[in-house]
Amino acid sequence: MEILVTGGAGFIGSHLCRRLLDQGHGVICLDNFYTGSRRNIKDLVANPNFEVVRHDITEPILLEVDQIYHLACPASPVHYQHNPVKTVKTNVMGTIHALGIAKRVNARLLLASTSEVYGDPEVHPQKEDYWGHVNPIGIRSCYDEGKRMAETLTMDYHRQNGVDTRIIRIFNTFGPNMNPQDGRVVSNFIVQALQGKDITIYGDGSQTRSFCFVSDLVEGMMRMMNQDEEIGPVNLGNPDERTIREIAELIVKKVGRGKLIMEPLPSDDPKRRQPDISKAKKVLGWEPKVDLNEGLDQAIAYFRERLEGDN
Repeated sequence: MEILVTGGAGFIGSHLCRRLLDQGHGVICLDNFYTGSRRNIKDLVANPNFEVVRHDITEPILLEVDQIYHLACPASPVHYQHNPVKTVKTNVMGTIHALGIAKRVNARLLLASTSEVYGDPEVHPQKEDYWGHVNPIGIRSCYDEGKRMAETLTMDYHRQNGVDTRIIRIFNTFGPNMNPQDGRVVSNFIVQALQGKDITIYGDGSQTRSFCFVSDLVEGMMRMMNQDEEIGPVNLGNPDERTIREIAELIVKKVGRGKLIMEPLPSDDPKRRQPDISKAKKVLGWEPKVDLNEGLDQAIAYFRERLEGDN
């Protein structure tokens, strides 16, 4: 097939492009390189089945494809809060344009939504039928409400125009190709430890997250795209819930240095986050295989090599 990956040079998108190429598909990687990086796809450009298009999905584009994985959007608070209006435009106009391609050429589109649609959840763990607890005017709402709107658009194009769609909600994901400056928990802790800096914990460290390794997530995405039973939304994440302090201490132990320091908790930061993946297990036969220890070892090795290469 000919497959479009918007945000294909990003952290998750680059791993997805690689898997699709390994299966023999033609892949068009569309990215404006705001948070994506050529470094993530440099080993793919020699592949004759791989094409890179520098384009901002907030502007229309005409392409002929069979499937669309719509991932384009800054996903870490540092980046999506840097230009919140642009983040909203990417989620709304970008999704309209991606759905427009799918409608015109009769392609199937998978929307990469997020666990952030649940906000600071009052239900735990979070199931797909939970409508969320989101601040619509907070500093995170450009992303949280933007992704909720992207889901709305995807369902409306499906119902009104018959577009073949799928929706996944991605929970915290980590692994190689993460941006060292993206401000996310795992990358922050690893980079700070490797650089011999203090490990910054926001709040008291008791808030929880559930971390899924990127290869597991990509497998779930591809299974969701290529099944006909469920349009979603479907949670994809690791139900292994850990406290932020526990993650920090584990990374300090693995790297061999680092001192924990506490900073104030940012506004609207979720206290608990854990996916209920019953639907993914039932419909996709999917659950994470890579445990946290193994995943962190790979992530630390990646960041160590990356930081050494930058010096």
